Amino acid sequence: MIDALGSPSSLLLVGGTSDIAVATARRYLAERPLRVVVAARDTPRRSAVAAELTAAGAQVQVVDFDADDPASPGRMVTEAAAAGDIDVAVVAFGLLGEADQLRTDPTAVAQLAQVNYVAPAVVGTELANQLRRQGHGVIVALSSVAGERPRASNFVYGSTKAGLDAFYSGLADSLVGTGVSVLVVRPGFVRSKMTEGLADAPLATTPEAVAEAIVTGIRRGRHTVWVPGAMRWVMSGLRHTPRALFRRLPI
Repeated sequence: MIDALGSPSSLLLVGGTSDIAVATARRYLAERPLRVVVAARDTPRRSAVAAELTAAGAQVQVVDFDADDPASPGRMVTEAAAAGDIDVAVVAFGLLGEADQLRTDPTAVAQLAQVNYVAPAVVGTELANQLRRQGHGVIVALSSVAGERPRASNFVYGSTKAGLDAFYSGLADSLVGTGVSVLVVRPGFVRSKMTEGLADAPLATTPEAVAEAIVTGIRRGRHTVWVPGAMRWVMSGLRHTPRALFRRLPI
């Protein structure tokens, strides 16, 4: 259960090798020891994350998860919950993709849609079922400001994030009264492994800042947080920018 100070005793990281997922675990571990389930593919990075979090005081459980496998979400949630209730689940996996390839390659588009939308929707359904049975818990979904108004330069990625955002926002409404809540997180450009080698966008942020926003958002009972907060007002303006002008903006 999440205690009176807002600290969970268990944390599930779906896409547990992502920089934001790991930063979230570190942020909670700075307060107290807890059980952390790292759900990801079996890679050296997963082993390194498990070792790091164990050294930081976590009781780490490693679970296989592959976004390309339709049966993986159900197995993952069942295994993660076998050792006890899930207080907070962070859905943090996804692909950025190569924008040029995505304009012309149907196979690449299908894979991005599978990993960024289909798999998160199935994971969210499985998590909601489990947390509903528990009667408590929080699902955190990593969305993106790119989904607010997809740009021509990365419209495929943006469209998948728009779908993910809509799914988890609707899931939140469907869970009212069950003891389960959903927090949708909309970061701007995050300096991470995913964006390595790319030039910073305006209002670029860090995995640690996103983790802090997640912890604060859960404690305040928020349903949506923007990182940094100023992105909310930037995107509000861009949503209402005339289309002919929006296409010419250097963003």
